[in-house]
Amino acid sequence: MIGLDFSAPRLAVSRTRAQSSAAPATLHPQWIRGDAIQIPFSDGSFDLVTIAYGLRNLASFEAGLREMWRVAKPGGRLLALDFGKPDNALWRSLYFGYLRRFVPLLGRVFCGDSQTHAYILESLRHYPAQNGVAAALHGLNCGDIRTLTLLGGAMSINYGEKI
Repeated sequence: MIGLDFSAPRLAVSRTRAQSSAAPATLHPQWIRGDAIQIPFSDGSFDLVTIAYGLRNLASFEAGLREMWRVAKPGGRLLALDFGKPDNALWRSLYFGYLRRFVPLLGRVFCGDSQTHAYILESLRHYPAQNGVAAALHGLNCGDIRTLTLLGGAMSINYGEKI
């Protein structure tokens, strides 16, 4: 199991959390620094390639998905968990209002910084979310493409298989 992140400070946190985990050491990932749009592994290296809350933050989510597909073995699975854009216009408006007004407040109260999570709304403005990710998976010729929407589409899991 490998964990990849571009940020050295985030990797340090991940290593610390893994060491304090009750899980057996054999289940702890090997943490390496790298770029998700230039994954430092050869083609067909993994049975499962996942990304959580990061696809929308890449310079190109399409490039990130292409890299996930590249390093997946034939028959391998790709999973992307991220914030979404609800299809329902009223729910989307309420959700974006929550991200605009309450998330910065929660960041200030719990993290001492209103900008800690305020970037989420801005990152969603240019991200096609679950529907765009599903379309990109189709473009990669993935099989068994599925989208699981959570919280009315405020979050989603996209799934595809490399065929």
